[in-house]
Amino acid sequence: MTQTVAVLGTGKIGEALLSGMIRAGWRPADLLVTTRRSERAEELRTRYGVEPVSNADAAKSADTLILAVKPQDMGKLLDELAPHLTPDRLVISAAAGITTAFIEERLAAHTPVVRVMPNTPVLVDEGMSVISGGSDATPEHLAHTEEIFGSVGKTLRVPESQQDACTALSGSGPAYFYFLVEAMTDAGILLGLPRAQAHDLIVQAAIGAAVMLRDSGEHPVKLREAVTSPAGTTISAIRELENHGVRAALIAALEAARDRSRELATGNG
Repeated sequence: MTQTVAVLGTGKIGEALLSGMIRAGWRPADLLVTTRRSERAEELRTRYGVEPVSNADAAKSADTLILAVKPQDMGKLLDELAPHLTPDRLVISAAAGITTAFIEERLAAHTPVVRVMPNTPVLVDEGMSVISGGSDATPEHLAHTEEIFGSVGKTLRVPESQQDACTALSGSGPAYFYFLVEAMTDAGILLGLPRAQAHDLIVQAAIGAAVMLRDSGEHPVKLREAVTSPAGTTISAIRELENHGVRAALIAALEAARDRSRELATGNG
């Protein structure tokens, strides 16, 4: 790895990416980080051997800049970077709802920009990062972005017009599963199980179901039908889920998440 990569805004996602890159073969000497707090900078230097710098210095020194800040902080960060950033640098945004056009308008003409929507399982190297190129991003820029984010999970290229939908489905997706596990744990307690036992049963069921979905290649309907015997317990439960409109509620929830992603893109934070 000969390019210098800077992670700007090294919170949980930024640190997970940094850690994954080092495990994948990047040299700490080729990695830069920026943080708001000096204590955090020293923590990252000690833990990973990387060099904390200012945002301006990152823009001057790095070949690739990964902007891992909150959407509402993106405008201010770009104003800080713009005077120092030349069009031969690659800018990767990992902020929900921020379009490549929003970034391109604030930087020098023809600066290549790639938009990425990772999700929190990057913290355990099981993330999904959805990648879209801006108007000046080349296949090489996209491949480089895939190499970086592939160190913490899987990647998927999509047209940018699909990014808000992917944010709703994948970026926010883990939260829906946590919500479901929380509700199922409460149900287990209601049915007479200790909380820890209910939690362990549900988590393992979730892991097993996910691995079967990933590895079997079967449609989820087919896998569900394999559990659903005539006049059995599972079909009784599914009937109640349908009676309470769970499927419709999930669709409405994802539409709301997509719409919020669009709002973030317009600056309505």
